[in-house]
Amino acid sequence: MEELLKGIAMGLVDDPAGVSVTVDPVNEEGVTVYHLNVSEGDIGRVIGKQGHIAKAIRVVMRSAANRRNEKVQVEIG
Repeated sequence: MEELLKGIAMGLVDDPAGVSVTVDPVNEEGVTVYHLNVSEGDIGRVIGKQGHIAKAIRVVMRSAANRRNEKVQVEIG
């Protein structure tokens, strides 16, 4: 799942070396939180106009997690 998120982000940004993903352990609700960090200049590319790209990233991640019977949340910063 971490590689999927990193791959999506690297395809969107100008500086792929600035992409990093950290993962929190599963919380008490059974949700794994993924933190996507990109370079300062690329944050707009990952969020998109009115947050459409960020929403799409979250949908893809939730769909992939659902296939594995997992729950995920993506934080972008």
